[in-house]
Amino acid sequence: MSAEIQTPIATLGRDYVPSPWVLAWMGQVRQGGRVLDLACGSGRHARLFAANGFQVLALDNDAVALAALAGLANIEARRADLEDGPWPLAHEYFDAIVVTNYLHRPTLDRLYAALRPGGIILYETFMRGNERIGKPSRPQFLLEPNELRDWAARLGLEILAFEQSEIQIPRHAVVQRLCARRSDS
Repeated sequence: MSAEIQTPIATLGRDYVPSPWVLAWMGQVRQGGRVLDLACGSGRHARLFAANGFQVLALDNDAVALAALAGLANIEARRADLEDGPWPLAHEYFDAIVVTNYLHRPTLDRLYAALRPGGIILYETFMRGNERIGKPSRPQFLLEPNELRDWAARLGLEILAFEQSEIQIPRHAVVQRLCARRSDS
């Protein structure tokens, strides 16, 4: 029932290299399921999942970035302001939610609500300590130590993997990473 990567990563193009974290854990997602790539930017993860047979909603506020996804198989590119105005995903549900390099704390509980039972959340973003390396450096864009793990535990998600560390690849940064599953009930 889990996904297997069927499309060689090299075929996505060098500008769309997915996160090693997402690659490592995408196998936990129900094959052929619906995936949300939240704040997708260039759509590197939308492209990865779509190329492997998933139906993907790529959501971002950047119309130019989304235009590059228009017409790609298995991807619906949708523009939405995630930080102001009504929540754009009311009554929509996903088998996986992927968030990388983005943090807007008011959306966290909304992501849980949009996750189907058995669904997987793959989250990777910057944390405190990154300000000594570069951007982002403002506290509202940096997770506190253990913040993602504590959020997942509070909501009763099964934590499959959690890391927080300083990395060098793809660039020097301090990050926090989570792979968690919503219970089937």
